[in-house]
Amino acid sequence: MGREQRRIVVEYGRGATFVTFVDERILDDEQIRQLQESFEPVIERNDDGEMVLNFVNVEFMSSAVLGLLVRVYKRISERGGRLKLVNLDPGLRKVFQITQLDKIIEVS
Repeated sequence: MGREQRRIVVEYGRGATFVTFVDERILDDEQIRQLQESFEPVIERNDDGEMVLNFVNVEFMSSAVLGLLVRVYKRISERGGRLKLVNLDPGLRKVFQITQLDKIIEVS
């Protein structure tokens, strides 16, 4: 069995948690499963603060990642927090506009 690769880097600040995606391309089911598992403890620790997802390294992602982000958004919102996406590639930003997720999740 291979060693599980770290998919995110997390930094905890005052009132906000900063999560940076490591992968340039998020495509396969295994990557998304690992991301989902990685987010669980981060969401729990975030409490009612803001969570900022930094897409600075991401050039492409599958539509399944959108589902993951909606689930993360829902969990954060249920706990009284906010989710914000930053540093989206123009192509990814367009996907959020087309799907109208930018009306639900803050994109800046």
